[in-house]
Amino acid sequence: MGRMSWLDDITWDERGLLPVIAQEVSSGDVLMFAWMNREALAKTAETGEAVYWSRSRQRLWHKGEESGNIQKVREMRLDCDRDVLLLKVDQLGHDPSIACHTGRHSCFFQRHDGEGWHAVDPVLADPERIYK
Repeated sequence: MGRMSWLDDITWDERGLLPVIAQEVSSGDVLMFAWMNREALAKTAETGEAVYWSRSRQRLWHKGEESGNIQKVREMRLDCDRDVLLLKVDQLGHDPSIACHTGRHSCFFQRHDGEGWHAVDPVLADPERIYK
């Protein structure tokens, strides 16, 4: 892949990764946090769909490649330090939308009540049925 100057404007971490927050356009909900490398960000810009770097799989991961819950990118915003990316997305594939591998709308479904963490958002689809 040729060099793209806009990718050079980003402050990548020591592993060549950039933290990314995905926010749903329609609700304003923060859906998930993930990582991108240069190739993932370039593919995201090229395709208009979120492509992340999976640290557990050690490969590019097109969001929704197994579940069908694709993130259509509407806007990309870089923070003031140029080291965190915000993706404003339409979360597709299920109504209501599912972004989390647990079958929930958002990965941020656990709330602290002063004593511990508790799941406060429902499972919308059984993860066993939406993931291979």
